[in-house]
Amino acid sequence: MIAQNDPAPPSVDIGCPRFSRRRLVPLAIIAIVSIGVVMLGWHRQVSFEMLARHHEALRDFIAMHEASAVAAYIALYVVVVALSVPVGIYLTVIGGILFGAVLGGMAAMVGATIGAICIFLIARSAIGEHLVRRAGPLAEKLASGFRADAFSYLLFLRLVPIFPFWLVNLVAALCGVPLTSFAAATALGVIPATFVFAFVGAGLSSVIAAQQAAYQFCLAAGRADCRLKFHMDAALTPELLAALVALGVLALIPVVVKRLRARSRLARPLG
Repeated sequence: MIAQNDPAPPSVDIGCPRFSRRRLVPLAIIAIVSIGVVMLGWHRQVSFEMLARHHEALRDFIAMHEASAVAAYIALYVVVVALSVPVGIYLTVIGGILFGAVLGGMAAMVGATIGAICIFLIARSAIGEHLVRRAGPLAEKLASGFRADAFSYLLFLRLVPIFPFWLVNLVAALCGVPLTSFAAATALGVIPATFVFAFVGAGLSSVIAAQQAAYQFCLAAGRADCRLKFHMDAALTPELLAALVALGVLALIPVVVKRLRARSRLARPLG
């Protein structure tokens, strides 16, 4: 008797797990909130004019509740970075004005690092390497190369302020950079620029105090052209940018040495 053939088992996909659209929900919420903040102009509240208007009240609060004020500042910084709102430099300078160069710089560094880690984890869990795999083998090869020297590449991108902070967070998430490398490179890479801008803010504290009387008088007179006479262009000097770029280039030295050693081994004759 001929045995009846069993029905063929269903095919099983042993490749990558299917992409779930539910993973996109947290990232989509952040994108919607971020766009809403910018469209409504709420990010303009982080300004030197707003600071000058409430400078005395803030200084009095900090004098009585310094720990709470620092914690609130860090929380605000985390939210701003996680939402990718482009006011990080202004917020860092304000931290220097309110808390001084050292404490303000440390608070900004902590807030920037935690905020970057938050959006990195959300983006990695939402899309991870799925988009890179869908983009093709070339994109996957580039991502693999980025991961191989993730710390050096990220340190370079953090040290040079011409690269948008939010874009570096997303690129690292897409390439599947390990969390430890991302967190360490971010914390170390933001130190120079953070303390530079906090130092600038500490110097502006006396300027704001000197101008506040005139500013308040202008507001009391009902004038619409009251402005604080400061622009970030004054802080972003070519010398400062050149120094930060030089630090970024130093961060790439380990990658260059690694590549040269690999080429040397390949060129060495077999004996």
